[in-house]
Amino acid sequence: MSLLKKGSKAYSIAHLKCPRCHEGDTFQTGSWSFVKPFDMLERCPKCNLNYFPEPGYYYGAMFISYVWTAWFSLIIILFFNWYLGWNVDLSFGVLIAFMLVNFVWIFRVSRLMWINVNVKYNPHAIEKYQESQLETGG
Repeated sequence: MSLLKKGSKAYSIAHLKCPRCHEGDTFQTGSWSFVKPFDMLERCPKCNLNYFPEPGYYYGAMFISYVWTAWFSLIIILFFNWYLGWNVDLSFGVLIAFMLVNFVWIFRVSRLMWINVNVKYNPHAIEKYQESQLETGG
């Protein structure tokens, strides 16, 4: 199975899709949208997976975001400062500009990484949800 093909956790994370069905969106707007940047849907529109199974569920995503951002920042500063020979002020300026543009994307990817730890891909999730809707008349 390829790393970014449907059925892999990387697919769900990279495309910001539901970890169970890989079809439904997880956020109301696009990846770098600054309109409703932190508003995550309550449930998957395709398979009805509850994206908020308990209060404080995404607390762990904060740690993922922190570690990811810290390592990225360290590597970027070292690259610009030591390899390219830029001064520290310019290196930090580029890093801050990059983070200002990408903070929404980092937030969203961290949440998808966290939920993908606990939810397994099920290619039949949409069919099962539709069948249950027919049975209940919903």
